[in-house]
Amino acid sequence: MRTHRGFTLIEVMVAMAVFAVAALAVLNATGQHVNTLGVLEEKTFASMVADNQLALFVLEGKVPSSEKNGSSEMAGRTWYWTIKPTTTADNALRAVDVIVWQDESKRGSLVSVRTYVPAN
Repeated sequence: MRTHRGFTLIEVMVAMAVFAVAALAVLNATGQHVNTLGVLEEKTFASMVADNQLALFVLEGKVPSSEKNGSSEMAGRTWYWTIKPTTTADNALRAVDVIVWQDESKRGSLVSVRTYVPAN
């Protein structure tokens, strides 16, 4: 009697099915990772724009008395921002919010940063 070595067709097909499921899971995870990186990059740049605007008015030494809108260039893109001063319960401090958008229509803000400064 001669013994045959090798795999049966069923064993090969089961192995291929397991490999296909594992490959799809890896591709799905990679796609989600790439999408997340894009969102994180946008939020990081928007955060830098907000921090720059906060630093500018702190360096000027005066808190805006009304809402101020503008745009900034960073990383080859235009970012739109709004500075909103708000009074607080403590008259010695004012809250200042900087909100950053990627499009001029100001839908879906990317970042909102709040700081407190002495009232003038």
